[in-house]
Amino acid sequence: MNTRGLRSQLKDSVPVAGLCPQGAYGVQDSLRSGFTSIKNELLPSHPLELSEKNFQPNQDKMNFSTLRSIQGLHAPLKLQMEYRAARQIQRLPFLQSSNLALDTLRGNDESIGFEDILNDPFQSEMMGEPHIMVEYQLGLL
Repeated sequence: MNTRGLRSQLKDSVPVAGLCPQGAYGVQDSLRSGFTSIKNELLPSHPLELSEKNFQPNQDKMNFSTLRSIQGLHAPLKLQMEYRAARQIQRLPFLQSSNLALDTLRGNDESIGFEDILNDPFQSEMMGEPHIMVEYQLGLL
């Protein structure tokens, strides 16, 4: 495997400001973001991790190009607008969002995947004060 090309590709895709989120006093907010390791942020732990992370966007691009060649330009544009509208529907920050509308648009509502059985690790249950979490999301804190 050519790691030189992988490192340059990852280095270009990881923003430097996003590696260490700062809290109100210029110190990393470990309670909300957890402990960070720059090595874990830069290199994937497995060669297939990058491929799995980009699977859904690549699948969407392939579906859009197929749809454009079959039905014309209007069909993928309409579908992209519907995806964008479905992504904006969210619950409050302390509640998990199932994204049922987005799953229905993509056709994933009838399939059973890893996140249905063992839950998505990125949407793990978070305990916290609801008022503080909403104010943090709105930028009031």
